[in-house]
Amino acid sequence: MRQLPFEYAFRNLGRSRVRLVASLVGSALVVLLILAAGGFVRGMQLTLTQESALHENVILLGIGSEEALERSQIDASVASIASASVRGIRKEGNVEFVSPEINMALPVRTHEGAEEDRPAVMRGVRPVALLVHPEVEIIKGRPPRAGEDELMVGSLAATRLGLPDERVDVGRTLHFDSRDWTIVGRFSAPSTVMDAEIWLPLTDLQIATKREASVSSVVITLDPERGSFADIELFAKSRLDLEIAALREADYYSSIAAFYRPIRIMIMITAALIALGGLLGGLNTMYASFAARVREVGMLQSLGFTRPAIVLNLTEESVFASACGILIGSVIGLALLDGLAVRFSMGAFALTLDAPVLLAGVAGGLLVGFIGAAPPAIRCLRLPIPIALKSH
Repeated sequence: MRQLPFEYAFRNLGRSRVRLVASLVGSALVVLLILAAGGFVRGMQLTLTQESALHENVILLGIGSEEALERSQIDASVASIASASVRGIRKEGNVEFVSPEINMALPVRTHEGAEEDRPAVMRGVRPVALLVHPEVEIIKGRPPRAGEDELMVGSLAATRLGLPDERVDVGRTLHFDSRDWTIVGRFSAPSTVMDAEIWLPLTDLQIATKREASVSSVVITLDPERGSFADIELFAKSRLDLEIAALREADYYSSIAAFYRPIRIMIMITAALIALGGLLGGLNTMYASFAARVREVGMLQSLGFTRPAIVLNLTEESVFASACGILIGSVIGLALLDGLAVRFSMGAFALTLDAPVLLAGVAGGLLVGFIGAAPPAIRCLRLPIPIALKSH
């Protein structure tokens, strides 16, 4: 089969700037739509499944509250009892990795007298929490001190509160429990629900919420060489008076992810429909770009080029234009969408444009290129050569 040179397809791209721009915009929009939808689903999935959680972490919480730490209440003495009763708890120096915590959703205000309450996810902790949760990294300031009305906020806390990021910077204040609390630190915990939380000393939150005798949970990090989950599970089942249950941290977040699975499925279906709409729009753009070249195709046939050769050349041109659009769309998507914060009921999460999402975007753009040349090629080639040469 006599082939048309690739240079012919390449030069054709510059023959009509309008056609070239339409092809680039069409494929770039398809890629952007797929990246936006895929990044949304991927970001939510990573946050809910807590993939970065340590498998050695175990949560002690109230019986019947295994799917919601916010509802859990256990005696504040559970932490010390577990520390004395369970073997295999990780230690560094004389510090045991046992963290009693309170998880609560509380309304806060930007200042005293503000009319609007803003929903905040708060976690009362002791300093040992930074050892138990190594995903948390202080990026600015310092941890809050007990009794000083101080807070530390996550990177996505501003999104959860619906405030500009600079409004929760170090030195600013938030108002709740009838007084102002000073933000003294910022932390980051990527791809976890903690990234949208506000942390404050455990005793301060106990006093503010009138929970001096109880906490929500106790998070324990096990030494994998000396302890196992079975040890803590046995402790929880043997101490019926404490009314506690033991869950692996990874299993807890997996159950939360299962609860949100219908929502994720709905989002995925919506994303697929959006991507399909973008794909059809891109195909329509490609069709409009090539369908007007009936006379050109007729001339190529009269010069002796076969129909398969012409289809191949049109496909090369279409795929090359789509590849350029893919590059443009991917650069714009990574610049504008990657890390974009989105608020949801459990806090907030960031759009994640990782390798699988980018691969889906590239595949969608290439699909536009491959399929986009087929319908116009069929339209051009089905006409007899004399009629094609007379067309306008």
